[in-house]
Amino acid sequence: MGLLLALAASAATAAAAGTPAAAPPQGQPAETLRRIPAEEARQGVAVGPNDVYAVANWTIARYDRKTGARRAVWTGEPARYPHINSCALIKAELVCAASNFPSVPQASSVEIFDPVTLAHKRTVSLGLGTGSLTWVDWHDGHWWGLFANYDGKGGEAPRDHRHTTLVQFDTDWRRTQSWALPATILERIAPMSISGGGFGPDGRLWLSGHDNPELYVTQLPKGGATLDHIATVPMEAEGQAIDWDENRPGILWGISRKTRAMLEMRVPPLQK
Repeated sequence: MGLLLALAASAATAAAAGTPAAAPPQGQPAETLRRIPAEEARQGVAVGPNDVYAVANWTIARYDRKTGARRAVWTGEPARYPHINSCALIKAELVCAASNFPSVPQASSVEIFDPVTLAHKRTVSLGLGTGSLTWVDWHDGHWWGLFANYDGKGGEAPRDHRHTTLVQFDTDWRRTQSWALPATILERIAPMSISGGGFGPDGRLWLSGHDNPELYVTQLPKGGATLDHIATVPMEAEGQAIDWDENRPGILWGISRKTRAMLEMRVPPLQK
């Protein structure tokens, strides 16, 4: 009985300490189909039926997706728009995630533009919150956004990268639910956070980090408050903001900050 009790105590201690979660499988790499040079490709990219948009803090540039020619540029006041991180074409508007990164305390807003002229139309101020907003999406009747947290520059102690949070909003931008990231993603992005994301054609939430050339495929959990990590998919883009092409299922756009280019990539469907 003494040995059995000792073994049981040892198992309980191990369980309390926590066992590292098994890494999810790796999906087939995304294939880069083309590159469009864009000096503004520093934070992210957005895609529409006829255009692609390069995002660089307080600058957004619209490029013809067929010819690669630059058609329009918007430049805001750096003091007012220090860090526009990503955009997405939603409901015929260019909806962008913005924050005061790397300043603290962290404050965020949603900036909305005309997708053709790039004229600024309005702001949804989210104010001080749980991090710096890096992307927004519209899915299943809700707004979604992710608030990044960092260990160093741009972080707000006592929060660190582990406090990165996915938030669901209603149509009036009121918070309804939120989720944490699993350890299998947190360990790969540390000490940075999530820079891009969006719901793919498979209904799953695809995320990209700050530096790593890979995508994290997640889904909402059936229970609990932490996202399920389904797979990790290699890609050429070195993290940063991404955007799914809603007119061509399976096509994802990203950027290469090293070469200042917007990348059109084909993402193979995950094997079930």
